Amino acid sequence: MHHVLITGATGLVGGHLLNLLRRASQVESIVAPTRHPLEDVFGIDNPHHPDLSAALAQIDSPIDIVFCCLGTTIRDAGSKAAFTHVDYDLVLETAQTGLRLGAKQMLVVSAMGANAHSPFFYNRVKGEMESALIEQGWPRLTIVRPSMLLGERRAPRLNERLLAPLFSLLPGNWKSIAAQDVAKAMLKMAKNPGTSPVTILTSRQLRETARQ
Repeated sequence: MHHVLITGATGLVGGHLLNLLRRASQVESIVAPTRHPLEDVFGIDNPHHPDLSAALAQIDSPIDIVFCCLGTTIRDAGSKAAFTHVDYDLVLETAQTGLRLGAKQMLVVSAMGANAHSPFFYNRVKGEMESALIEQGWPRLTIVRPSMLLGERRAPRLNERLLAPLFSLLPGNWKSIAAQDVAKAMLKMAKNPGTSPVTILTSRQLRETARQ
């Protein structure tokens, strides 16, 4: 896990994960392409461009492992097409960039309920994204499916504020999870990916992994 590519570094999970990666002794270099410049880039290669695809195209250094924490909502994106661009197209472009540069392992944030055959648009796009990544044939692919994320966003989401108290009381996979715990679990899985080509972690498993 010497050379890392991470997208979504300005997001809730990605921000925590970037901080963990910066402190990880196994990490020698971090490339974090973003649409806007990162405020603190010490020790980070931060190609940036308003079009994330263009920022990804700038990367030409070897990569060992890819973390993708991209994600939005239809409301924040503004349309179903814009949502699909972020949660499907850019995720796949992140993966393709990693493969182009030699990466053998990828970890990606999906969502609870992801299903390529779901009648619900959000879940269907997430499921289609997962299927497309699996078809790429990664030697090691870890898909994490958190429930409602807890944490301070730069732009708070009203529905999360309203529903967070309820989801904190729910059992099992429905129980809300701290974004920091998702990041911790992803880093632990990156260090110990297991032997299966594809690993899918539920929200409950993410909480357990973060606590270990």
